[in-house]
Amino acid sequence: MKRDELVMPVVKWAGGKRQLLPEIEKYIPQKFSTYYEPFVGGGAVLFHLQPENAVINDINEELMNLYKVIKDNIDELIEDLKKHKNESKYYYKIRELDRDLDRYNKLTPVERASRIHYLNKTCYNGLFRVNSKGQFNVPFGRYKNPNIINEETLRAVSRYFNRANIIIKCGDFEDAVEGADIDSFVYFDPPYDPVSDTSNFTDYNKGGFDRKEQIRLKELCDRLDKKGVRFLLSNSETDFILDLYKDYKIEIVPAKRFINSKGDRRGEVNEVLVRNYG
Repeated sequence: MKRDELVMPVVKWAGGKRQLLPEIEKYIPQKFSTYYEPFVGGGAVLFHLQPENAVINDINEELMNLYKVIKDNIDELIEDLKKHKNESKYYYKIRELDRDLDRYNKLTPVERASRIHYLNKTCYNGLFRVNSKGQFNVPFGRYKNPNIINEETLRAVSRYFNRANIIIKCGDFEDAVEGADIDSFVYFDPPYDPVSDTSNFTDYNKGGFDRKEQIRLKELCDRLDKKGVRFLLSNSETDFILDLYKDYKIEIVPAKRFINSKGDRRGEVNEVLVRNYG
């Protein structure tokens, strides 16, 4: 299947991998039957590789609903996106919809997808962040001319989702790799272990992702390794992560952080790529 250059992420995502792709690509196996990405997020690696068979997953229900709607209802989504305005008062009206669950649950999948796409394009710094109740809580971004509809990219991603065999899941990362076998390839991009007390960003889902979850993920990697399943994992270069994965191959790569609420914290930090194959 020929790569479509127009296929790229449709949302901004904390920890997105677009600028790390040259490093990641060095370690992608040349051949695999099915690609698994249990923390797909903005999908930079998926959209770069454009595998013919893939299982993608994220615990974020709004994000995965957006992908399903892009796949199945692209015309309706683009039409609904046309109603949105780049205005502060309107933004907060749309943001507040998830405070009233009775009303929110009456929204169609297309309306929910349109809402989250609009908020992502117009919110401050492109963050996707929710509070402990799962409510979107990022302030208005005050951009002059945000690309709210983004039609060319949305249609390209929809074409890719429909010409390839893509299974879209929304659940726990362990369940997402249930079918992986020796011919598969798994790319893990979990919420990163924080490099400091102030850098902890796991708020893209109300559940968070602490070190117990990091350990549970490593134990899953061990099980995959025993089955002969190849995996590549990204994370931050902390002593905890370096020790956790010390039995695997670890590459240290520099990366720039572009999404951070504080400008002076956007800079170069080291990340790691962990793998279990040559």
